[in-house]
Amino acid sequence: MRTFDIAIIGGAIIGSSVARFLREEGFSGSIALIERDPQFSRAATTLSCASIRQQFSIAENIRLSQFTLGLFRRLKDEFGPDADIAFREKGYLILAGETGLPVLEQNLATQKAEGAEIVLEDAKALSHRFPWMSTEGISAGALGLTGEGWFDAHALLSLMRKALRGRDIELIQDEEIAIDTSRGRVDGLTLASGERLAAGIVINAAGPSAGRVAALAGLSLPVEPRKRTVFVFEAYDRFADMPLVVDPSGIYVRPEGSVYICGGAEDEANETAANPDDFEPDWHLFEEIVWPTIAMRIPAFEAIKMTRAWAGHYDYNTLDQNAVVGPHPEMTNFIFANGFSGHGLQQAPAVGKALAELIVHGAYRTVDCSAFGYERVVQNRPFRELNVI
Repeated sequence: MRTFDIAIIGGAIIGSSVARFLREEGFSGSIALIERDPQFSRAATTLSCASIRQQFSIAENIRLSQFTLGLFRRLKDEFGPDADIAFREKGYLILAGETGLPVLEQNLATQKAEGAEIVLEDAKALSHRFPWMSTEGISAGALGLTGEGWFDAHALLSLMRKALRGRDIELIQDEEIAIDTSRGRVDGLTLASGERLAAGIVINAAGPSAGRVAALAGLSLPVEPRKRTVFVFEAYDRFADMPLVVDPSGIYVRPEGSVYICGGAEDEANETAANPDDFEPDWHLFEEIVWPTIAMRIPAFEAIKMTRAWAGHYDYNTLDQNAVVGPHPEMTNFIFANGFSGHGLQQAPAVGKALAELIVHGAYRTVDCSAFGYERVVQNRPFRELNVI
């Protein structure tokens, strides 16, 4: 039986970020990074829309994304002169009708207090700025002028994984099927291959499978996989100034090279956990909900050609759609990095840095993640993010 000081379950962007920053913070012990799908063909990381924003309602979420933005700004210093993630700093435009305007205004105050460059414009100003967009039913929109946009998720994950080379990190292709505990502590893991690993600390970075992984340790975690379908379409018209547009309905659309991507039609209030093996796009959502909405908001999209779609899962926190970060209050050597509910990719580097600091130094230093602690799960005390996209 091999022994590791730290075993990280999940080798995509969260787990890889934790491993990298552990070494950056000077952790010299042994690390195992366990991933069942090294091609990441079904990972939330690679099937996401790969966007970054500062338009959150909670200051801590803004700070996490700002850390990642800083990483993007110094990408070549961090990963080498050839590092490139095709970051397109085009902004988010979050639209609101009359009933949603007070929330938008409240969020804006929080965002500005954190230094985010967001402007709130009324319908008339938006029509002048974006003449291709209809403002019917819109009272105002919040637009990120800097620090928001989209990027290549595969490229970011590749950079983070390459950064692990030569760092004495054991990459294990396998899947955990049991977690051994005794006297209130995790002792180790049993893998599908039959191998058993002893571990001083276990970090749950299992994405949509995080709830299942926690249950193996006898712990309850309100995180489950939820399926999201992304549609790709072609259009004759091109809008060079187009940000990622979020309609008040929750439907979003943005450019992606020579095409556009869109989605957001899932009924969160009535949906249930996704079948872990179901990656079939929900095609009907495009015709019934997505296309009518974007055609109403952007009239040029009345004539488009839907070319393909993909479906991915994300780790949906049913308590409050916010991350759970940090150790279990009783089983303290079991650490959570879960439940990001769609914004995990953009916050992964920051959470990796935060957990590495906590493990190595005994406290958060760069971004305080205390508000995301597991204690609120025990207390059934939601820490709710209002700007979930």
